[in-house]
Amino acid sequence: MTRRNKRNALVLMAILLLACAPLRAQAPPPPAFLADHYDVSATLDTITQSLSAVAKVDFKARDVSSAVRVELHPNLNVTDVKSAEGKTLGFERDTQNPLNLIVNLPSPVATGTKVTLTFTYAGPLANEENSPVPGVRAAAINRDGAFLLLPARWFPLTNYPSNRYTATFRLNVPDSFAVAGTGKASAPTPTPGKNTVEGNRLVYTFQCDTPAPHGTFVAGNLQLNPKQAEGIDVNVYAPREASGDAQKFADDVARSTTMFSDMFGPLPRPSFTVAQLPDGTLRDFAGPGLLLLSKRIWDPRSSDRTIARLVASQWWGNAVLPASRGDVWISDGLARYSEALYAEQNAGKEAGLKAVDEFAVGALMYEEAAPIAQAARLAPYSPDYRSVVMNKGAMIFHMVRAQMGDVAFKSLLHDFYVKYAEGSATIENFQALAEQHAQASAKAGQPPADLRSFFAQWLNSTGVPDFTIEYVTYRTHQGFRVVGKIKQPLDTFHMPVDLRIDTEGNPETKTIEVVGTESEFTVETFGRPKPGGIKIDPNNVVLKGSSTLRARAAIARGEELAEQGRYYDAIGQYQRALGIQPNRPLANFRMGEAFFYQKNYQAAANAFRDALQTVPEPSEKWTEVWSHVYLGKIFDLLGQRARAVNEYSKAKQTNDDTGGAQQVAEQLLKKPYVEGAISAATPANGAPPGAAVVPPQAPPANDRPVLKKRTDTSPN
Repeated sequence: MTRRNKRNALVLMAILLLACAPLRAQAPPPPAFLADHYDVSATLDTITQSLSAVAKVDFKARDVSSAVRVELHPNLNVTDVKSAEGKTLGFERDTQNPLNLIVNLPSPVATGTKVTLTFTYAGPLANEENSPVPGVRAAAINRDGAFLLLPARWFPLTNYPSNRYTATFRLNVPDSFAVAGTGKASAPTPTPGKNTVEGNRLVYTFQCDTPAPHGTFVAGNLQLNPKQAEGIDVNVYAPREASGDAQKFADDVARSTTMFSDMFGPLPRPSFTVAQLPDGTLRDFAGPGLLLLSKRIWDPRSSDRTIARLVASQWWGNAVLPASRGDVWISDGLARYSEALYAEQNAGKEAGLKAVDEFAVGALMYEEAAPIAQAARLAPYSPDYRSVVMNKGAMIFHMVRAQMGDVAFKSLLHDFYVKYAEGSATIENFQALAEQHAQASAKAGQPPADLRSFFAQWLNSTGVPDFTIEYVTYRTHQGFRVVGKIKQPLDTFHMPVDLRIDTEGNPETKTIEVVGTESEFTVETFGRPKPGGIKIDPNNVVLKGSSTLRARAAIARGEELAEQGRYYDAIGQYQRALGIQPNRPLANFRMGEAFFYQKNYQAAANAFRDALQTVPEPSEKWTEVWSHVYLGKIFDLLGQRARAVNEYSKAKQTNDDTGGAQQVAEQLLKKPYVEGAISAATPANGAPPGAAVVPPQAPPANDRPVLKKRTDTSPN
């Protein structure tokens, strides 16, 4: 080989090595300064829907630098930044990213040097305009109440979501408000209002002495309900009319805390605040010791899994923080999977598998958006983020568990928490510890699970396998032999996959190493295999595609769009689902619902009729009663009362009372439906998890049935 050819070969090899190397997101470089302590005084003006604040921040330099970079909500206008000596410093917004504010120090400071800056700023926080979380109202102030979630960056943050700090927060609010949030609350102190319209005010002080991502608050007409369950203090804040279930919420929190303490290891300070979050923002949110549930899911009977995830985030997201935005799988993915661990232990194996099934559907919604290791590319709490980081992330933990076995997996989670509690961890940290546990738990004479290639495949790539099988059955002297191939489209796929053969006797199970697009297998059975009785991955351990799952994922995307009032786009997703799996009753029903709220009554009637033409799966049987109710409403709106009564009568005959359908039908039999009339019997405390939520431009909430979706794919 010539010198030139050798050089070219080396260059080519280098390119190939780079191409094969695990991909990490192009996350922003680590900040030169990290905030150590905050002293924030903020006034919430409900008249102008604005916030004004002074934040004194202690920073510590991690690199030699003269530029302090922080993140602050773009709506908040900084008027002054002062040094510890009281000198005004120059500052500017980053033109490429207005979320970033850069403060210029007089001269570079050395690594380890402490710098104190005082920021004065103010601005409106009324809606999702310029929100750091695209399309999500992460902070809002109005006459009825306010909420300030940490992702809103309503005070200057560094290295979100990975930084820890201590803090003191003082929130000045109208005296009709109570405030709940992170930290230890002191009794409020009265202070005069700025004007007679606003009246008197109170200052709530929260002391946060343990370094953690503090700074989330909710304020409004909230009543404190101090409760205790299993020795754990739980303060429940809710409007008076929603406070009746305070003890049940405390019981759910305590149950989850006890379960996860046994599984992961105890929290050092297990006390909690549960507060109701207004609708119009995230479905739920957690901070250190703080669990927020939106009004629409404020029901302990149907939100216990959500509470379990929020409680789990005290381990994965507060005690153990992701080291960077690219490492959030170890916090948000694991907190999501903890829902399945909770459901399994609390309600049995089937409940846990149902949660896993929901994770799979949620993962397929936007799985192609990014690999998990490139999570920094995704906006936190966006649909893409929930699909990739939370749902697909949860599925990967489920697959790791299957590879390692229950005992080794739960030992891994315990040791991971103990090792990194009160610190931060990377994906690589978890991977290394998982490989150690796999080695230690391998049975004598058997190789350990190949987690290295597993993580390389699932964390750094997009795409999921769609399995198909070809096989021939032969009779042998001892019984039968099945010879075949497992096929799937991913050339780089490599994973053990179970194969179950149902026979006229006992079922036979064999694990096949599926490598590449085709993998041959031979299985000997004693009994004759039943026609069509061979199942790939019968226990649904592997995240995979199928027509059923992809149709459900398309329906879930449509439901999410409909919740935002984007009915045209939602209809496109329902049509996509029908293209994958024709005559799916739920897809037809949801399409009819979208057409109904577009006032396209003929198209809506056609879709509801189509939904009634096919026998639904048991979990979707409720579409029958509600299709009749909707058809009745359409006929009432078109002045055809006799036909409307006929549909309401058919709804009654189903005896299905999902979402209060029987009461609604009874009401409508007595009085014709009128657009905008309140006729649906929605639960007093709002919709159950996964229910269709009415967007602002849709009819009043009680005019739209609150129906539980098949899957709970949207944790936020």
